[in-house]
Formats: sequence, structure tokens, C-alpha cells
Amino acid sequence: MNIYNVLGGPLTSCSIDPMTGFFRDGLCRTGGGDQGIHCLCAEVTAEFLEFSAARGNDLSTPRPEFQFPGLKPGDSWCLCIMRWKEAFDAGCAPKVNLEATSESALEFVDLEDLKASAI
Repeated sequence: MNIYNVLGGPLTSCSIDPMTGFFRDGLCRTGGGDQGIHCLCAEVTAEFLEFSAARGNDLSTPRPEFQFPGLKPGDSWCLCIMRWKEAFDAGCAPKVNLEATSESALEFVDLEDLKASAI
């Protein structure tokens, strides 16, 4: 099974330290059971982490029971596409790694918006 990024090339790893991805394999790909559609690779910022926490998703606090280390500014992480879109619309979206963002993101956001936020 080939998985492509938003630019049409092969999907590259977002991060293995911390290990990210819905399937905890470093790839921002989605599949059965992924209700959040974790298909966008972002370099998180303090502003975004605060934004996400204010909306009920604290990404800074470690949650070992979910193999989640807690994030700090500068970490790369597979985000829920709609949370990124919400942050983009609010003017505080983190930068996007286009090569590590799954083409499935294009079902929800415009490539132009992703490119405008590219790392």
C-alpha cells in the first residue's frame, strides 16, 4: 500500500522522537478507528499548544496510558486535521511539514493554505 503526501510524493516520517501518528509509527496517516483524522504533520508552537488546551485537548501534559509524552514547542506531531484548520482560521496554526502530511488532508483543507503554513 503506497501512502502519498499532499505534494504527491511518498509520505515521510513526521517524528519518531516523540513517536507520533495514530498508529504510533511516525507517519501521519489515518485509518479505521481514527476519529480525529491525524493526517497533518506540524511543528507545534507554544501558541498552538495553548490554543488546543483551551479547546479541551491538552497536548502538553504527558499521558503514559496512551503512550503520549506530552509536547513542547518545536516538537513535530501528527495533528487532527480539523484542529489544525480551526487554529489556521484563528491565526495560530503551527507550521506544516508537507512531505509528512498525508494526501487525505486535502479532503479537509486547501493545498494553498498548507503551503502558506509550510515549514
